[in-house]
Amino acid sequence: MRSVPKYLVTVLLFALACFLASASDPVPSKTSVLQSTIPLLLFCMDPKVVTANDFFFSGLQIPRNTANRLGSNVTLVNVDKLPGLNTLGISLARIDFAPYELNPPHTHPLGTEIIVVAEGTLYVGFVTSNTDNKLFTKVLNKGDVFVFPIGLIHFQFNVGKTNAVAFAGLSSQNPGVITIANAVFGSNPPINPDVLTRPSKWKIM
Repeated sequence: MRSVPKYLVTVLLFALACFLASASDPVPSKTSVLQSTIPLLLFCMDPKVVTANDFFFSGLQIPRNTANRLGSNVTLVNVDKLPGLNTLGISLARIDFAPYELNPPHTHPLGTEIIVVAEGTLYVGFVTSNTDNKLFTKVLNKGDVFVFPIGLIHFQFNVGKTNAVAFAGLSSQNPGVITIANAVFGSNPPINPDVLTRPSKWKIM
């Protein structure tokens, strides 16, 4: 029986190490075949070509433009923008709010979110699953922290007269996002209006 070349053993061990490292981000790489554009893991880079810049991102201190229909702006730093996050199971976001504006109800299918307010006052909350649909809310001031569990619908609303800024950590290198209103009312083709205009007929299971 011929021995396996040493270089092949090295390659296989490196690939196995990358695979085992995925345990830090223990969720499926996609929630369905239709969401295959949300990769969880990327191919590991050759350590010989990795530099400090692969672990570096600059600019989160810069206020973002909130002149849009929502009055908020989310700057996500995930594995696409920071390759060094690959297999580490974390990402980061800056969220800017104009006065009395909103980061609307949404969900991250692949990650829990923890938020800290850097400036301003936010009214935040999340809704539990269909078992009881309980709403948990809190008014956050500078330095306050709140957690949104993975997959649950949540929101942040600036209730102050000044701009607000928050930073969020997420427990996935690419947590994904589904904005509820966009999904329900912005589908292509549109959902039949009868489905959306007859809530009295709905039954909570």
